[in-house]
Amino acid sequence: MKNHAGENFYGRGELLEQLYDLCGKSVASLVTCRGRRRVGKSTLIEEFARRNGFRFIKVEGKRPDSRKMSAADELATFAKQLSQQTDSEKAPPADWPDAFLRLSAQIRDTERTVVLLDEISWLAYGADDFADDLKIAWDNRLKKHSKLILVLCGSVSSWIKENVIDNRAYVGRRSLDIVVPELPVAECVKFWGSRVSRLPLREIVDVLSVTGGVPRYLEEINPSLTAEENIRRLCFRPKSVLRTDFDEMFRDVITSEVDFSGQILRHLVDGPKTAAELTAEMGLQKGGRASAALERLQEAGFVSADAGRNPETGLPARERRFRLRDNYTRFYLKYVDPIKDIIDLGSFDYSSFDEFVDFDVVMGLQFENLVINNFRELIPFLHLQNSAIVSVAPYRRRGTKGRRGIKGCQIDLLVQTRRSLCIVEVKRSREIGREVIAEVQAKVNALNCPDDMGVKTALVYEGHLSPLVEADGYFDAIIPFRKLLGV
Repeated sequence: MKNHAGENFYGRGELLEQLYDLCGKSVASLVTCRGRRRVGKSTLIEEFARRNGFRFIKVEGKRPDSRKMSAADELATFAKQLSQQTDSEKAPPADWPDAFLRLSAQIRDTERTVVLLDEISWLAYGADDFADDLKIAWDNRLKKHSKLILVLCGSVSSWIKENVIDNRAYVGRRSLDIVVPELPVAECVKFWGSRVSRLPLREIVDVLSVTGGVPRYLEEINPSLTAEENIRRLCFRPKSVLRTDFDEMFRDVITSEVDFSGQILRHLVDGPKTAAELTAEMGLQKGGRASAALERLQEAGFVSADAGRNPETGLPARERRFRLRDNYTRFYLKYVDPIKDIIDLGSFDYSSFDEFVDFDVVMGLQFENLVINNFRELIPFLHLQNSAIVSVAPYRRRGTKGRRGIKGCQIDLLVQTRRSLCIVEVKRSREIGREVIAEVQAKVNALNCPDDMGVKTALVYEGHLSPLVEADGYFDAIIPFRKLLGV
């Protein structure tokens, strides 16, 4: 499969432009770069330097996978990598101030240089003063190289946020904070190459519903195989990429209360929950432990806190609903994790996905999650006449009992402008008939919207849509998923 680099580097134009804008400055730039593991953060920075012909120096922290590791091991790793790319000495520096002094000595003021300190939380392992030492080195040495762009990158986004972004010592020093998202689906299809126009849409949709827009996973796709064969090869064989990646990724990026954070994810697999619903379901006291874990999961890219506005009042929703936004994690925890021991023995086999319990239902949820994660690509198709968007989020209102009880309401995606609401229904089904109109109208009826708010409806679908649905004229926008893919 094509590598996510060089001429096959997809979908990062806006981020590359943000980085290039730094070149117009007459002083050095300090950049933080965060994002989900495997999303291509390091590749982005390397590609930026390559495309522009800049000198590039990369030093990557060594994974602290042994209790015997210490700050000295990371310093030795730093020295070895720096010496391989420069004429720096190979002997380990005495400490991090000495290491940063050594780095500064290798930067040439005559040429633009990009320095990437990758997996920075690993570099900082065992060194409590690492962030402070780096700040001092920046102030006194590194920032004096006017053509330097220093990038602090890592998958443990919580470390970067706590030690750099939220650290008052760094106020006024950072030039740019980049959060690298998954690729938009229209960029993902490029990994299928020229075959994409010949493939059934369901093949593409099902693979993307499992992998999401993670470049590292998309690189492993074999375009000549069916979706089922690709998923079987990647998820259900011993040592396969998507069989093993969750445990490695999760323990690398969630650095405290790993097991507890994993429990939270498992409780979110079947649908979003508020913090109150989550703590009640897990038998926990309300308070800081669950909140802290949810914050770590958000920073790591596993969870999204969907809030939006209450369409009936126009005010921010009182409760956020936490959604497991990562498609791969959702699929892994649902189908792979429960049988991973059997997979690792090489004993697991099946003839088709029809053998999986509720497979079509789960894939429908995977597809819905994929569409929600790509809402920016969806907005132009909703015919909102360039109205200012004030809220985009799934919406749920719990019903109440009694004579004056209100009906519950669950909307896949609610897009709000100042003067209108757009109810977006997301459907993945082999056959979609007129019943979808009644389903959406029931949601419209359940909302008690202000009289001055217009209500629009939209359908995003994958499958065969009955001609009667379009002929009815009920939906203001009907969007086959193919449009979002651009194929």
